[in-house]
Amino acid sequence: MSFSVAEGLTADGDALGFVLSGGRSSRMGRDKALVELAGAPLLSHALGIFREAGLKASIAGGRDELAGFAPLVADRWPGSGPLGGICSALAASEARWSVFLPIDMPLLPASLLSCLLNHAAISGRLITIASVGGFAESFPVVIDRAALPVLERELAAGRNGCFRAFQAAAEAMREPVTVIAVEHLVQCGQVRHAPAMLACWWFLNVNTAENLLRAENLHAAHRLS
Repeated sequence: MSFSVAEGLTADGDALGFVLSGGRSSRMGRDKALVELAGAPLLSHALGIFREAGLKASIAGGRDELAGFAPLVADRWPGSGPLGGICSALAASEARWSVFLPIDMPLLPASLLSCLLNHAAISGRLITIASVGGFAESFPVVIDRAALPVLERELAAGRNGCFRAFQAAAEAMREPVTVIAVEHLVQCGQVRHAPAMLACWWFLNVNTAENLLRAENLHAAHRLS
């Protein structure tokens, strides 16, 4: 099942997806991009989420050996974490909207990305994220390319935290970071998800072997595709 993005946003137009894969995978002890969940690499799961949401996706910060999965965006800010990958992708993209998803969040429903992108396109806000249980999640995030100068200034100043950088970019435009409660999206039927899977599990980060086992169990229990 696929979910369309907002009218006027196409895979070749004003919105693109980026998988953030430039991390060191130190807690996992091996390359997370190629760690398998339900018989497929985490990178394939991330790209599949974008594909189901109707978005063309590239890999930000990926190594050359990942080029067989999707186009690569060179990391202009090596060693700067996810924010460096975000800035590199925004600088390389001509699309107004970019949707970012870490490589280690394989349980997210594709429809959540579509909802966030639709809201960003309708509202025109610079930064759009989701919250669960009243807690704002840094990812997935929809970013207007106009945020790039401020995000790059944060990096240059050594402030690599994504959420704080998002706040700084929004404040520069005299607006708040837009936070949308996933519970509301579920109640309204805007997000389609695995039956009985709590929304908090959508945001599970597969950073360790224990996280991977939990994700495997959740995936099997809810028969995610």
